[in-house]
Amino acid sequence: MTSNATDAPHRALRLGVAGPVGTGKSSTIASLCRVLAGEMSIGVITNDIYTDEDARFLRSEGVLPQERIRAVETGACPHTAIRDDVTMNLLAVEDLERDFSPLDLVLVESGGDNLTATFSPALVDAQLFVLDVAGGGDVARKGGPGIARADLLVVNKIDLGEHVDVDVEQMLADARAARDGRPVLGVSRKRPETVEALAGWVRELQAAFTGGGHEPVDPGPMAPHSHADGTVHQHG
Repeated sequence: MTSNATDAPHRALRLGVAGPVGTGKSSTIASLCRVLAGEMSIGVITNDIYTDEDARFLRSEGVLPQERIRAVETGACPHTAIRDDVTMNLLAVEDLERDFSPLDLVLVESGGDNLTATFSPALVDAQLFVLDVAGGGDVARKGGPGIARADLLVVNKIDLGEHVDVDVEQMLADARAARDGRPVLGVSRKRPETVEALAGWVRELQAAFTGGGHEPVDPGPMAPHSHADGTVHQHG
């Protein structure tokens, strides 16, 4: 473990949000901010390779004051900045915490990545992984450290199941089987009760963190994988 537990007493809970491109990571963060901003002091860090697109989306949604949403342009594979060398993100988080102290929650959004993406425990205290129904009903069975061992797996856009021929209940059951009892939530921003269930999970996590009862767990490194140029990327 890193020095997370011994940092300033008012340090925010740092929650990572990872998942493939298009699964709804930014909209999940927007939904959480809408529900929780009246209860918690929140900041957001987004990651993109060359743009600040996700930060601009969140600012346009008006879910937080714009200065509380900051972008990191990684210039490299999205997972590198959340797993291998977290310096850019860690500095951005610490700057945000210093500027708006005391914060209760900082959400760190990874750039869209593959099914194996995980955050380093040097950067976040807990992490959720986002899949979506439109990605296919079998995707949860494909496994990987993000799906299997993140603190929470979110199966997003469950309202689309009937439109993309996916049995949502079966997908949720497959997700639970892949996670060996770890929590899974089906979520749709069009179904307020599901967003409230997600917000409730974050509330419980933040309370446990504040009370000293949360122990960060490392999901493990990403699996070896190929990039567009054919290079195989191995993480330690």
